[in-house]
Parts: sequence; structure tokens; C-alpha cells
Amino acid sequence: MKLYYSPGACSLSPHIVLNEGGFTYDTERVDLASGKTETGASYRAVNPNGYVPALLLDDGQVLTEGPAIIQYLADRIPEKRLAPPAGTIERYRLMEWLNFISTELHKGFGALFNPQAPEDWKDIVKAQLIRRIEHASQRLAGKKYVMGDDFTVADAYLFTVLGWGKYVGVDLAPWPTLTAYLGRVAARPEVQAALKAEGLV
Repeated sequence: MKLYYSPGACSLSPHIVLNEGGFTYDTERVDLASGKTETGASYRAVNPNGYVPALLLDDGQVLTEGPAIIQYLADRIPEKRLAPPAGTIERYRLMEWLNFISTELHKGFGALFNPQAPEDWKDIVKAQLIRRIEHASQRLAGKKYVMGDDFTVADAYLFTVLGWGKYVGVDLAPWPTLTAYLGRVAARPEVQAALKAEGLV
């Protein structure tokens, strides 16, 4: 398999999951501004949408969209418990989290990276985002990870997205539950390996 990624982007989430799952894989960095991969190829030939991540499978198929990729990976290695079994209520709770992270947190943070967005509009987005962060903090209260004691793919995604706060002026200090959570996830050796591979530490 090969993961197409851009350092610190949402592709960090499947990068972490690939490590946590013990997969053998390659990576290819993508320059999102130029649309080229590190080998000089057109990234749109891989993913017509032009954004990361994309996972090239061993049979030549390409899987896109982070939440789909990380669930695919988790289901290949059920013994690692990176996702609850399909069909269980716990799996739907995981999907509930993934959808919340994707639509309410990822999109909110993503909008704040847009240099063309007016500041007054960013203030509106940030106010909404802060309410969603508060909700995440409440749901994590008393838990080690999103689903309880087990690290899952949802933690890889939540860790990635909340980590963007420092780049867009969203300080997570008012939510000690979240800062402690981020510290726990960051301390995992496979997470550290992904961060180092992307030049983020």
C-alpha cells in the first residue's frame, strides 16, 4: 500500500493508523499548492479531488476520504481493536464520532486556514467551532480515549484535527480534558513515529 499525504494535513490520521496497525506501506508526499507528488507526478491522476489522503491498495485500487480509509485499515486487522466489529452498536458509535469530527470539527478548522476568508466570517466560524470543541470535551470527560480504554481510529482523526488549533489561533487551554487527551495520544510510540516521518516533531 501507499499513502499519499501532506505533512500535518488530515492524512496524518491514516498515517497513524498504518503505524498502529503494523502495516507495511510506502508514503508519497503531495504538494497541495502545485498538485504534484514528490516524484513529480500529477496528484489529480491519483485523486481527482486534489486533496489528501489517498491510499493506493495492493490491487491497484485507490481509496479516498480519511474516515473510509481508516475504517478499511481497522477492518483488515480486527485483532488490533482499532475499530469495534461491524454491526455492533459500538461500531455505530465510532461512526458517529467520525462523522462529528469530519463535519463539525474538520470543516470548521479547515475554513480558518483559508487566507481569502474575511476575518469577520472567520470569527463566526470560530464561535461555532468552539461550541463543537466544548461538546467534544464533555464527551471525553472521564475517558482515556474516544471509545473508552481502547485507542481507535477515531482517536487518530480527533488528535489530527484538534492539533490544528495552534495554527489558526484556537487555544485549547480552556479545555484541560482535551489537552490531557492530546498528550496521551501524542505519547503513543506509533503516533510519534508518524509525526516524525512528516517532519512535525
